Amino acid sequence: MSEAIQKYITMRNDLLAQKIIKGLQSRNMSGYYAETKEEALAQALDLIDEGSSVTMGGCMSAIEIGLVDAVKEGPYTFIDRDAMDPREALLAGYDADVFLASANAMTEDGIIVNIDGNANRVSYIAQGPKKVLFIVGMNKVCNDVDAAMKRARNVAAPINAQRFGLNTPCSKTGACANCKSVDTICCQFLITRFSRHADRIHVILVNENLGF
Repeated sequence: MSEAIQKYITMRNDLLAQKIIKGLQSRNMSGYYAETKEEALAQALDLIDEGSSVTMGGCMSAIEIGLVDAVKEGPYTFIDRDAMDPREALLAGYDADVFLASANAMTEDGIIVNIDGNANRVSYIAQGPKKVLFIVGMNKVCNDVDAAMKRARNVAAPINAQRFGLNTPCSKTGACANCKSVDTICCQFLITRFSRHADRIHVILVNENLGF
């Protein structure tokens, strides 16, 4: 991408991010904007207190900005679900200080949309960890909830089904078939439109294409 094109994309994203942040604030959530992955990493670490216990779902965006490595190497307790009994990891996550997450899509007025198969990710977002920290690339932003749901089902879900090697129609066609396959990862849909708990949900918008 040429510098000139990137310049105009950044100008647009700067303005749109401010609209999203105002929307998040109206929903009792906190929003931030980072123009680079490095700025996003610094902002995320500023929101995680030293000594915090930290867990995560399948958050590729947090990996892409270097946050997961920074947490593993820093003064935090990382709950590594890959190194634990699945049930123990699940329960430990509910008691974590911080949950690292991303969004399958979000709206311009601050509504967050996620789809899940096993429900650990959406359940952590809804309740449990003391703080939920979203890392969201501006490529995830949609006009409204209908568009966000379509993105989640027709972009994020097929790619994740392919990534996990699942035998679903979308993994073969690239588009949602509204299936009832035993492999479906579209089991639970979570629309986060408001947080009753102030200072719990934080969203870092990043001027990058992150995740799926």
